[in-house]
Amino acid sequence: MEIRKATRNDLSDILEIYEHARSFMAEHGNPNQWGKTNPPKERVIQDIEEEKCHVCIRDGKIAGVFYCACEEDATYAKIEGEWLNSQPYAVVHRIAVGENQSGVATYCLNWAYETYHNVRIDTHKDNIPMQHLLKKLSFTYCGVITLSDGSPRIAFQKS
Repeated sequence: MEIRKATRNDLSDILEIYEHARSFMAEHGNPNQWGKTNPPKERVIQDIEEEKCHVCIRDGKIAGVFYCACEEDATYAKIEGEWLNSQPYAVVHRIAVGENQSGVATYCLNWAYETYHNVRIDTHKDNIPMQHLLKKLSFTYCGVITLSDGSPRIAFQKS
């Protein structure tokens, strides 16, 4: 597998992966994190244009997608809990994998950590598969952050 920055040519494959991810989350007890429309197409295009959208390639095809950038996330400024450190960090958002793509999310998160060495990520309290993956990959639960719309998310960091 390999990671590369997404391009506009990848958009239809990326949107298909996000559609699969929304269905998977709903089927596994997490219908509210992304609902039926998140992330919207416009947001994905913005992520691509800002060169923060990455795709994971397996056997020549896009198997996963995620947002990753070394930047301060405004929603991470306040946490009910404590981050592991206050050093510069990368954020991972909107990670999703295609159908029957075992191991892709692990590969993406490991790539982010190997690239930046200090990674923060959050997820919905009902996203049990993601919580298990983060714990398996030695991310530490740090507390609860609040999104701009007021929704709480559980936050993790690996450093």
